[in-house]
Amino acid sequence: MKKKLFVIALAFAMVFAMTACGGGGSSSDDSTGSVYWLNMKPEADEALQELAAAYTEETGVECKVVTAASGTYSDTMTAEMAKSDPPTLFNVGNMSALNDWEDYCLTLDGTAFMNELTTNDFNLVNSAGETKAIGWIYESYGIIVNKALLEKAGHSIDEIKDFDSLKAVADDIHARAGELGFDAFTSAGLDDSSSWRFSGHLANMPLFYEFRDDGITEKPATIKGTYMDNFRKIWDLYITDSAADPTSLTTATGDQAEAEFGEGKAVFYQNGTWEWAALTADKFQLNPDDITMIPIYCGVEGEENAGLCSGTENCLAVNSQASEADQQATLDFLYWCVTSEKGLEVLSSIGDIPFKGAPESANGFSKAGADLLANGNYACTWAFNFTPNVDSFRATLVTALAAYSAAPSDATWNEVVKAFVDGWAYEYSVEGN
Repeated sequence: MKKKLFVIALAFAMVFAMTACGGGGSSSDDSTGSVYWLNMKPEADEALQELAAAYTEETGVECKVVTAASGTYSDTMTAEMAKSDPPTLFNVGNMSALNDWEDYCLTLDGTAFMNELTTNDFNLVNSAGETKAIGWIYESYGIIVNKALLEKAGHSIDEIKDFDSLKAVADDIHARAGELGFDAFTSAGLDDSSSWRFSGHLANMPLFYEFRDDGITEKPATIKGTYMDNFRKIWDLYITDSAADPTSLTTATGDQAEAEFGEGKAVFYQNGTWEWAALTADKFQLNPDDITMIPIYCGVEGEENAGLCSGTENCLAVNSQASEADQQATLDFLYWCVTSEKGLEVLSSIGDIPFKGAPESANGFSKAGADLLANGNYACTWAFNFTPNVDSFRATLVTALAAYSAAPSDATWNEVVKAFVDGWAYEYSVEGN
């Protein structure tokens, strides 16, 4: 019904415009066209306003950015799309959103803008295989490594290529923690400030590989838990090769884990690219050359070719209901953004961007991830974005992980599997898909 109302409104607006022109002469499609970007990221507003102004100054093409207030993007877009001058450029966050808005998304395959991508892993593709939205900015996470401590323990980053090699190194460091003065892993805290790293980010590993195998591209009603043994392998490593008491992880916080790494008490720390500033400048001032990020290995065949867990909910779509002139103006603007010095400078200041001309990131974790992609490694994309009734699902999983950590056994792990697999089906039904 929403889409039908929009189509009627848009059709009425077009008829009105033609009537005003007497139905003849030059249509809006023959005009220069303009750009209207409805932005989802409030923190990027200042940078994007600068970008739009620079483009208008250079080309003379009108380009405006309107930023929705935090938490209001969906409602704002619904309202803006119903207007006679709707956004020509807007955000589609995931496949569920694409299902709602596909009729308004221009197919982008073959466009100059899309041809500048270094990876298609972050794009949204419909059931016909058409690219409808392009992931223009992304974040990554993995296992942060203190290379200086690793070398002090007699190991090298080059040794670690998969789960077995990671475990061998971690086991050795943990066994000698007393003499070394540091342990292998930071605490795997299950306090609310930390648990998302595992109930969301680590849980992505079994989800990603299952969805990859089964060709899942939208939220499924059920999951199989094919790779739960792999989830168990890496979780066991986290809670075994650490100084933290596994029976008290529910009180271990995110700040605690960050401090353990920042203060040189552990070699490995699962977190994301967003930690770079805190570790190298703001809080701990570690030598940037001493730290890097590697993929999360969990024993899956072929994982030596894995990259970081990278993903986004920032995917740009061009309004297929806009005039041809506005569509072309928007595509021209996007191409300028990812090929001009000014465009690339501004976009890369917002975050990691997957475009050929992107300058080398000052964020060493981002650079490590980009190097992996450039070498042909596959990105472990964010399958956890499909999680139904996400807060409830994660809370149940955390409870099961805490119980298992306190008393590891096949029986307590079966409860983790149940929380994962049965919990998914239950939350899907509750969510009312």
